[in-house]
Amino acid sequence: MKRRLHYTEAELIKGCQKGSGLHQQALYQQYHRKMFGVCLRYTNKQEDAEDVLQEAFIKVFKHINGFRGNGSFEGWIRRIMVHTSIEHYRKRSRYFMVDIDQANEVELDADQLSEMSRDEILDLVQGLPTGYRTVFNLYAIEGYPHKEIAEMLGISVGTSKSQFSRAKALLKEKMESQNQFLVKSS
Repeated sequence: MKRRLHYTEAELIKGCQKGSGLHQQALYQQYHRKMFGVCLRYTNKQEDAEDVLQEAFIKVFKHINGFRGNGSFEGWIRRIMVHTSIEHYRKRSRYFMVDIDQANEVELDADQLSEMSRDEILDLVQGLPTGYRTVFNLYAIEGYPHKEIAEMLGISVGTSKSQFSRAKALLKEKMESQNQFLVKSS
């Protein structure tokens, strides 16, 4: 029988900094589900998200001595997950990015979104092409500015903005077609 270990955040950090396997296991148990969700938003498949998650946790354990206590520990782990997901994306994806001059500004219907479940929204975002999904997640979910996204992905700020705009347009289109399907089947 596997027993679950409970430590305070400070105990987890200190134990992991000392290389304690028990503390590393407890840290993983505490954060893996939430961080898997972060990784899944940036990958096409569950298997890829699992690979990114494992790689990112290795980085967490390797660099935990670099955590200085400024800001939240969970936020520090999340940044490692996001950056590892971006590295995975850049290594494995060939993506087509368009410039901002070719994009139109689109607004998503907040009422429509509020009627959808978290899983329905996640499914819609997962269905976006890789470039759109990556920029959408970084900007709308993680809150990175377009300038920083551009630097992370090696693209222009205009391209980041256009990918976000196109992601919103595609999401709006998918939401509208989903609503039409629901109305017709009622």
